[in-house]
Amino acid sequence: MEIPHSLLLRLQENEKIVKKFNEIEMSILTILDYQDFLEKLLFEIKDKFSIGHIWISIIQESSIAKQLHDIQDSELLKTSTTFVPEKTFLAVTGNSLKPLLANDNLDIFHALLPEILTCEMGSIAIAPITLDGVIIGSINQADKNKMRFEPGIDTSLLEQLALKVSLCLSNVTAHEQLKFFAYHDSLTGLLNRGVMERVLEREFQRAKRYKIELALLFLDLDDFKSINDTFGHDNGDRALCHLSKTLNQLKRDSDIVARFAGDEFVVILPSTDKTQAEHYVHRVIKTLKSTPLSDDGILFFVKLSYGIATVFEKDIHSSKDLLKSADKKLYKAKQKK
Repeated sequence: MEIPHSLLLRLQENEKIVKKFNEIEMSILTILDYQDFLEKLLFEIKDKFSIGHIWISIIQESSIAKQLHDIQDSELLKTSTTFVPEKTFLAVTGNSLKPLLANDNLDIFHALLPEILTCEMGSIAIAPITLDGVIIGSINQADKNKMRFEPGIDTSLLEQLALKVSLCLSNVTAHEQLKFFAYHDSLTGLLNRGVMERVLEREFQRAKRYKIELALLFLDLDDFKSINDTFGHDNGDRALCHLSKTLNQLKRDSDIVARFAGDEFVVILPSTDKTQAEHYVHRVIKTLKSTPLSDDGILFFVKLSYGIATVFEKDIHSSKDLLKSADKKLYKAKQKK
């Protein structure tokens, strides 16, 4: 039986598309960081399929949204990544894993569009992507050709693309998480002690060389054992996270907050003298006083003690000296309570 010419052409076209998908998969398969992965993915799809515009939509509440938000040095991702509230995203896509095609009433997709859309939009394709089986966003394509993504056409190849992207994204996420926990404390998300000590050495040398101020704040929680004993270790963890969040919220961009050990924290304050450091920690204390934690209706407060050392104090010859000085002052402050 002779295959109709139109069907033969369609099969040949599908073979070309599958080949392009495989080439894209091979080009992104070994990439293990978010920025390179997404940049390569967007470039390859646009290049191989001559798409008018392609971008990624990420659900704001998804597990990878924060990491992608933190990528600030990629112009491509700034213009080709949108962050959408989960409720809005699911309302647009219908919470379906199937690709969505449209070439009419395209205003309903406005929430998914990047601020700068570089082509007139005649049709659109939305292919949901997942992480560990949960929808975390979509890979989107738009074209000025109204028939490019006409509803009713076969979406199996788009589904394959979304599946390949999801699988590769899972690999990237696993690697990024391992990398994150190599440098960060697993409970609070703050930098860990090893990284803090390297940053402190760098800032100490910079302060000495350029004769600029540097303050180090060493602090710990008061009555932390009592919180654990009275309210349980889960609430002890909540107290640590509450302090971590407060320290981060009130710091400047140039300041570094780290978890030193247990309930001990260190804040590195570049270009900061003792008075300015005191001002910062007093703001932290004031915030903690106004934001108690609750356990079954019983309120408890996170309190702290602290010590401050500065780079131009007597007998400060190294970053280790600075750390020891702040630690001693913390110890004296604890003794006075």
